[in-house]
Amino acid sequence: MAVGKRNLTMAAVAVVCAMTVLGAPVTAYASQTSPTPTPTPTPSASVSPAPGSTPVTNEDLERVRTKLEGLYHDAAVATDAYNAAEEKADRQSEELVDLAHEVVKGQQKLDKLQDLIGAAARAQYRGSGLPPEVQLWLTENPQDFLEGADRIRQGQLATKGLLAEMTRTQQDLEQYSKDASARWEKLETNRKAKEKAKKKIKKQIAAAEELEAQLEDDERERLSQLEEAAAQRSQAAWLDSGILAEINGKASPQGRKAVEFATKQIGKWYEWGAEGPDTYDCSGLTSEAWAAAGLTIPRTSQEQWRQLKHIDIQDMRPGDLIIYNSDASHVAMYLGDGSMVHAPRPNRKVTIAGAGTMQILGVVRPDA
Repeated sequence: MAVGKRNLTMAAVAVVCAMTVLGAPVTAYASQTSPTPTPTPTPSASVSPAPGSTPVTNEDLERVRTKLEGLYHDAAVATDAYNAAEEKADRQSEELVDLAHEVVKGQQKLDKLQDLIGAAARAQYRGSGLPPEVQLWLTENPQDFLEGADRIRQGQLATKGLLAEMTRTQQDLEQYSKDASARWEKLETNRKAKEKAKKKIKKQIAAAEELEAQLEDDERERLSQLEEAAAQRSQAAWLDSGILAEINGKASPQGRKAVEFATKQIGKWYEWGAEGPDTYDCSGLTSEAWAAAGLTIPRTSQEQWRQLKHIDIQDMRPGDLIIYNSDASHVAMYLGDGSMVHAPRPNRKVTIAGAGTMQILGVVRPDA
């Protein structure tokens, strides 16, 4: 976590401490409401045959490929959950810092009011009228306030007004306390969600790597060929639909900038939760590409699908985002001519691939 984020968190802790001093208790953590994760597939005990046994067939490797797809898909879903929780936690930390500033200002105002009330009471006792600092506090129209009122009446009105202002300030501080408690509760909930997603990501990736590690070098090469063949079949089927003849949109100026940024990242490694500049996950690449084009978009592929404008596939243009899988767990950027650029998965680099090599859910346009 960056230093700035750690500072935000420390400031958030200071807010809760301040709330405790004011007498507002911090409520218990909210229960985790995320859905129950799907069971984690476990790799078979062995893929490679024992010495003297039957060699691993393409059919065996196809089963391995399918299992790997499932493991990496689940890791991608968990990565989206991790990124979403991190984004929310950062935002809530910033809100807590803002509340901390409000608490400090409110406490300073309360202290000042208490001093003014004391000064007004002492002046009233002496019968000497309002002290200058009290008159200054009531300066919306001090002349109207003072004209026609005797000293005792002035003191009574001043004290009443200051007491009312002090009551309002105390109420504001109590509300800040409640808001801080609620935000702290959400912050802790999102921290737990992030840690839960992190554990699942690591578990899925470790299972996939263990499965691949059981293969011999030639078997890994054959597996790679099977993966490439499956991608080519999907792309061919997509192109055979005639869709490419209908896609002729031109990139917008911002879209061209986003494409330029994304393609400059080709060759950099995938890393879950990463937003560059050295590594990226799929939505980290697309969100940073559009940030470079001057537009802030949601951080995760699922939120990009939910919040950005949906475009018919035949209307897409370079820079648009292609969302994949029924659960919107992957995203790529369309380049034109039936191709896209994306950060595929762990142990892979940012690359160009056919836009139809995976199951397309739909297309969204950041600069619609």
